[in-house]
Amino acid sequence: MNKLQIGQEIVSEVVAISGDTIFLDLNSKSEGVLERAELLDADGKLTVKEGDKIKAFFVGEKNGEMRFTTKIAGEKADKDMIENAFQNHIPVEGFVEKEIKGGYEIRIGNSRAFCPFSQMGGRRKEENETFVGKHLTFAIQEYKENGKNILVSNRAIAEMQRQAFIENLQKTIEVGSVVKGTVKSLQSYGAFVEVQGFQALLPISEISLSRVEDISKELEVGQEITAKVISTDWQRERVSLSLKSLIKDPWDDIEERFEIEQKVKGTISKIMDFGVFVEIEKGVDGLVHISTIEKAGEKTNLRKLFKIGEAYDVQIIAIDAENKRISLRPATSAEQDENSAEYLNSQQDDGETYNPFAALLKKK
Repeated sequence: MNKLQIGQEIVSEVVAISGDTIFLDLNSKSEGVLERAELLDADGKLTVKEGDKIKAFFVGEKNGEMRFTTKIAGEKADKDMIENAFQNHIPVEGFVEKEIKGGYEIRIGNSRAFCPFSQMGGRRKEENETFVGKHLTFAIQEYKENGKNILVSNRAIAEMQRQAFIENLQKTIEVGSVVKGTVKSLQSYGAFVEVQGFQALLPISEISLSRVEDISKELEVGQEITAKVISTDWQRERVSLSLKSLIKDPWDDIEERFEIEQKVKGTISKIMDFGVFVEIEKGVDGLVHISTIEKAGEKTNLRKLFKIGEAYDVQIIAIDAENKRISLRPATSAEQDENSAEYLNSQQDDGETYNPFAALLKKK
């Protein structure tokens, strides 16, 4: 490995964790060392494990050790360290002391810095969020007058962390991959699903093979789902999922389950000016053209004759599996057919030839 310069950034693998020290692989005879405390979360838990790759900055050699940091610790930072952090783009830790005009006063060691409101927090800042009293990480934007005028940004750090997070996600969330997630919220147009800490959208049209009118009848907040990634736009941080892509397409073997002249009981799924669509099986809709509907003409308002969700008996007149189309016409119900057949059989059992006029006279 070439000689490192102070402030130089590296990406290295964690090769060992021992006590308060994290050892980094430098591809040489020696290893780099990093204080364990730098990589603890708010609960004091270590955020990395052996084998993970992390970014770190070289801060010098001491007692034969190549020392690194992920940020300059604010309490121990002197002016030289802060200036070095500015020159080498090393993050620094600061304590938000108070809110002042236009922003916040930040203490870094014995130095004071200013962070404008616009540079505090990431893009997803919560309303009325307070930062006073918190230890946060900052990027030094300006260092003037020998440290008397220091301008810092917490937002720049948040955005760098966000970018690293997105870059890592791109390796595992790809179009065609199957992922597990948790439904976080339901909207009229779909559901937001948390996948590996990222919010992806499950459009309402991708929930089921059938048309979904009320999303709350299909999903609930907190529900665990498995979905397929159908599109990604990492520049705009958008990922779309699909549940129906994991369901077998009912059109694949449609001709094995249905045949011409077959009568089926369906449900009206959509009403158009030219006819009504009837769902005869989940994911399979057929069209009853207006020309086949009794007492309906070209100018008839079918929405006054039918309602979505209403049961409708139909007969299949054509199947086009390749284009996923089925043509239907209104049909008498199966119950009516059974009653007619039973009546005809009863007449034949009496040894009489069925005569509709005779049957009418008998009723009288």
